[in-house]
Amino acid sequence: IDYIAHNGLMGIKSSLENYFTSTQATIMFLKENYPDAKIYCQGTVSLIEELKRAGLNITENVEPVDVVLAGFDNELTSIKLRKTCEILTEQDVHFIATNPDLVCPVSFGFVPDCGSICKMLENATGKTPLYIGKPEATMVNTVMKKFNCTAEETVVIGDRLYTDIKTGLNAGVTTICVLTGEATVDMIKKGNIKPTYTINSVKDIYEIISNSD
Repeated sequence: IDYIAHNGLMGIKSSLENYFTSTQATIMFLKENYPDAKIYCQGTVSLIEELKRAGLNITENVEPVDVVLAGFDNELTSIKLRKTCEILTEQDVHFIATNPDLVCPVSFGFVPDCGSICKMLENATGKTPLYIGKPEATMVNTVMKKFNCTAEETVVIGDRLYTDIKTGLNAGVTTICVLTGEATVDMIKKGNIKPTYTINSVKDIYEIISNSD
């Protein structure tokens, strides 16, 4: 819902059918593996509300819980971190994270994303989460099945090599790395994760497609 509103402000019309996020993949995983679990979520108000709407049993208290879920949180506070560390240290719980992204691009550069937040929790508690979503092929496979598309008809576009591009490679589909985020040409040259194509921006992809018609 937040994505729909944000894109709407930029003049891009969209609906829920146009999105499949790591949060949605996490919800699917939790419903399948922990349907009756009491879940403590360290995340934004928006994330918590989405989990609740999906019918998951979410608590914001340190009472005995079954699962700790961490997500990207631009509302993160020291109180939240303390509560999460308390649960991970004192309770035998499953530790899950929505995605392993280390940074999130912003206007001036980057801020810590879910993966970096989890590294901080790991350093404090010794607990490592199970990451859901990218770079596992599950998200791509689910979308292909939903829209009845083949691997040849599917393209993954992203700005991170270790999540976006690796996801596409794991799913066996074409990948396009755009250079408007974390990935750089130098990273691609020196690393072992190689996209099918490398293009400056999504705008360039649009112009290439438009000129080919």
